[in-house]
Amino acid sequence: MKRFLCVWCPDWPLTRLRRARRAHRTGSARPASGKAPDPCLPFALLESGTKGLCIAAANEPARQLGVTEGLAFADARARAPGLVTEDMDPAADARALAALGNWMIRFAPLVALDGTDGLILETTGCDHLYGGEPAMLETLSGLLERNAIPHRLGLAGTPGAASALSRAAPGTCLPEGGEQTGLSGLPVAALRLSPEAETLLRRFGLTRIGQLYGIDRKALGRRFQSRSAADAVLLRLDQALGLRHEPLAPLRPLPLRSVRLNCPEPIATSDAIRIGLERLTQELCEALSATGIGARHFLLTAFKSDGTRSELETRAARPVREPKHILRLFRERIDTIDPGFGIDLLLLEAHRTDAMETSPMALSGDLASTDMDATALSALADRVMARLGERSVTLIRPCESHVPERAEQHTQFDGDAPVPAVPSPVAGPRPIRLLSAPERVTVMAEVPDSPPLRFIWRRVPRTVTRADGPERIAPEWWTHIAAPQAPPALDGQARTWLTPKMDPRADAAQIVHVRADLETLLDTPSEPVKLLPRARDYYRVEDAAGRRYWLFREGLYGDGRGGPPEWYVHGLFA
Repeated sequence: MKRFLCVWCPDWPLTRLRRARRAHRTGSARPASGKAPDPCLPFALLESGTKGLCIAAANEPARQLGVTEGLAFADARARAPGLVTEDMDPAADARALAALGNWMIRFAPLVALDGTDGLILETTGCDHLYGGEPAMLETLSGLLERNAIPHRLGLAGTPGAASALSRAAPGTCLPEGGEQTGLSGLPVAALRLSPEAETLLRRFGLTRIGQLYGIDRKALGRRFQSRSAADAVLLRLDQALGLRHEPLAPLRPLPLRSVRLNCPEPIATSDAIRIGLERLTQELCEALSATGIGARHFLLTAFKSDGTRSELETRAARPVREPKHILRLFRERIDTIDPGFGIDLLLLEAHRTDAMETSPMALSGDLASTDMDATALSALADRVMARLGERSVTLIRPCESHVPERAEQHTQFDGDAPVPAVPSPVAGPRPIRLLSAPERVTVMAEVPDSPPLRFIWRRVPRTVTRADGPERIAPEWWTHIAAPQAPPALDGQARTWLTPKMDPRADAAQIVHVRADLETLLDTPSEPVKLLPRARDYYRVEDAAGRRYWLFREGLYGDGRGGPPEWYVHGLFA
């Protein structure tokens, strides 16, 4: 049976603000504006409500003066003239609570939010690490007290029961199957109901959870004005008793395998961290080998004695479980972990697990099925990515496109051996180097449709001695038909044009007429509107120095798709 631990932090916005201001004074966190509130003076946080500003949270001196949550700001100032207020920051409170939840993974891998001021931990099978559930609660409570975080704990077999215990009976640890008995004496407000539902149940005299057990469910539903409100009460009750499943949204993905190392004394050197990582890696790889799987993502978390943590992760192209290889990936960046005042726990997790491809090694290269060792290639890529970054190793894969710049794409190396591209039988020779973007050149040709005799590229004139071509590549009209951009708004409304599909020879007169109509609509006439993409004629040319280029002419004379053709350099041959 599963076990759940709820950590409820009363007055969490005040706790978060106090810790942020204290961290600002010590210089160990992001600067926060303002000064820390004096605990001896009445202080409250404000939020905007339907009736104006109201009190969202108040400290103990303010409560003693009658300032409570939900009270209007004007009434609060009347009760406590010296009240110090500040606007509430829900976004910062949520981020701080999520950070606290990520720190809680030292106790359980699954941590989820419980409202805006609580956390739910699934502690199934984790209590033996601390000597039992009472010892685990004591250890967790000691760490929170050391970091000045007020809290209430509750442990039960369902998330709803644990949440109710933390709010109404803190410190209670219910045995397995004891939810119905343990919750019977708690107030109905512990079921996380809406204020309207609590008020209605109180009017009916139902103040304890146990009073809801013996009432007929249909009769209880008829007492509410809306069916949704009745269903919400029954849902919370069933979830607390374990009659319905309550899904949890983990703050971080759950690792399939994880190992931890508790340090008797805080460690503060890189050598100690390296020794601990070696022990964790060996233990984790043995667990992965026992199930025949490997992992692509490894995450090392170092929990410091001051309540903070540092993370170090590494990724592999293929699933791996070799301790030497994993340690080699971590070795380059272990020094980046700042131990602070000491590290008391190391946690190593394995994510993105998958089955390992195991096959016997060939006795010689002649007997191998391929000339490429995929395992060695992946190991090399892992070391490069560990040093230069995750996206530093890419592959060029072919795409189904006739246009050269779209005939290939760069993808991240995923461990699979690259498949050599098969050249198209109808395509002409391709250059060794393809420019990232075609560069325009000035060309002089003998006749309009012939290869160039002379061209100027990068301010250097070049004379063509030999040429081969053309190789015509028609535009891919089925993937992108370039429509003209809409001109500036006319009479406050933007113009929307559609590109007509016309034959440039049969409909030449109609194309000229359409272009003329478009030009008259422009407020400031500019270059001719390009109605359709244009064909390309590629040539392989060689200059007097023996250098070979891949040039193309974009457009044809009189094609009705723009102005005169333009020439570009697209690649270089050896």
